[in-house]
Formats: sequence, structure tokens, C-alpha cells
Amino acid sequence: MTEEQRVEEFKRAVQAGRKVEAGDWMPDEYRQRLIRFIEMHANSEIMGALPERDWILRAPTLQRKLAVTAKIQDEVGHAQLLYRLVEDLGKPREQIFADLISGKSKFHNVFHYPTRSWGDVGIIAWLVDAAAVISQSALLKSSYAPYARTMRRICWEEAFHLKHGEDIVLTAMMGTAKQRAMMQEALERWWEPLMMFYGPPTPPEQDKDLAWGIKSRANEDLRQDFLTKYVPRIREIGLRIPDPKLRFDESAGRWVYSDIDWDKLVAVARGNGPASQQRLGFRRLSYEETAWVREAITGGAELVA
Repeated sequence: MTEEQRVEEFKRAVQAGRKVEAGDWMPDEYRQRLIRFIEMHANSEIMGALPERDWILRAPTLQRKLAVTAKIQDEVGHAQLLYRLVEDLGKPREQIFADLISGKSKFHNVFHYPTRSWGDVGIIAWLVDAAAVISQSALLKSSYAPYARTMRRICWEEAFHLKHGEDIVLTAMMGTAKQRAMMQEALERWWEPLMMFYGPPTPPEQDKDLAWGIKSRANEDLRQDFLTKYVPRIREIGLRIPDPKLRFDESAGRWVYSDIDWDKLVAVARGNGPASQQRLGFRRLSYEETAWVREAITGGAELVA
């Protein structure tokens, strides 16, 4: 059997539902796509802790402070689980962090934006995490078995985060006019990043991650699922969605929405978002300031675990 035939046989197997373990043979393209996909996911978890981090001390009650702190701890823990998967695939952790803090590797678009109010914390924990739960639930069927298993724990914890955010939003919407206005203003700023969350509506036949079974659902299917589940809930509590074209087309069986500026998404993902450099600068400083811990643990040797 030639190398090309072996690759095609592998691809047919994962498309038919075969699960791949870390020690199994895999094509180079599959391994590299796994590394890129899971690394971005891990980066997004650790960078995703930063937007809410600024609100720990400013949260309105002790209970809220503890809840935000617990959520941030979970996100960092998710990153550590995912980075270990990347290490198992052959990319050292030192290189992972070097690529992140230099801006070479990417993290999710929603974490390139600033958090300007307590309303942002609620919208992030409710709707951004809701969007994440939808996409991450689809990863439970990933062809790479270690990733699928890791997603079981991550999805369970993200579902808890979603309820935490929903409670923040509902509490504000049952409060004063000022609190309701704060939530409305936050939703208006976050709606565009939310609509960009799943990426461009790439045709399934052109999506290589879908072809390799790394993910199990197309971008537009995920976006449509999010709109179906959350548009009614958003409207039910009195929030207005800032898209005058948003409607459900009964004949087509899908949501219609305003055009999305995908060039803007690309620019943000490349580090040109409103808070991109601030977030990377903080992560870079944090990494540099904790160098002594890594050196103390390893005695100067390379950290491998």
C-alpha cells in the first residue's frame, strides 16, 4: 500500500466514525490540523479568562466575585487540559506559549474585545458561552478520541458557566431601568462578535476539519442552531437584538440576518481587535513573571509535562 492509499484509507475510516488515539498512526495533515485546531481552542480558553478577570473586584456582591473567580479558574483549567493534548501530538508547551504571546498563533475572535461594564460579564457568560457550548458539543463526536473525551468535562463546566451568565442577565433585566439599559448596551456591542463566532459559512465539502472528522458540524449549521435556541430567549426577557434584518424564513427553514463583514473577522483574529494587544501584553507579562516558578520546578530542565 502506498502512502497516498494509506492516507485515503485513514480518511475514509474517520469519515465512517473511527476514533483515533494518540498512539495511532495518522497522516501528517491530520496531525497538523489537530494541533492547529486544538491549540486555538486552548489559547481561547486561557485568553478567555482575561475579559472577566478585570471584573472580579468590581463584581457587585461577594457571591458574584466568587462565581466569576470560579469561572475563570475553570477556563484556565480547560486550557491546561487542551494544551496537554497538543503536547501529545508533538508540539512542546514552550513553543505553544511562544507562538501565543508573539501573536503567531490565534485565539477566538470574541476574546479580542474589551469588557466595559458588568453587563459585558453577563452577556459573555450567557451568550458567548452558549455559543461555545453549541460548538463544543459537536466536538464530542470528534474523530480524535482524546479530544472528544476531554470535551465531556469541558462541556459540563461550560453549561454551568452559561447558567451563571443567564442569572446575571436576568437579575439585571428584573432590576432598574439603568440596569436594563446596561444589558441592552452590552448586547448591542457583542452581537456582531457573536454572529462571527462560528466563522464564515464555508461549504461543508470545502471544510478540511470537517472532512477529517475533527469537528462534526458545519459553521452555518452551528450559527443557525444558536439563533434558533437563543433569539427567542433574548427577546423573551426584554432585550432587543440589534439586527433589523434578523428573521426566520419559514419557507427556507433558516434564519436570515444582516451581512457579516468577514474581512473584519480575519483582521481581529490576526491581532487587530480593540483589545488584542492589551490581552497579549498581559499574557506576555504574566508568562515572563512566572518564569521563576517553571525554573524552580524543573531545575532549569525543559518542562515536559
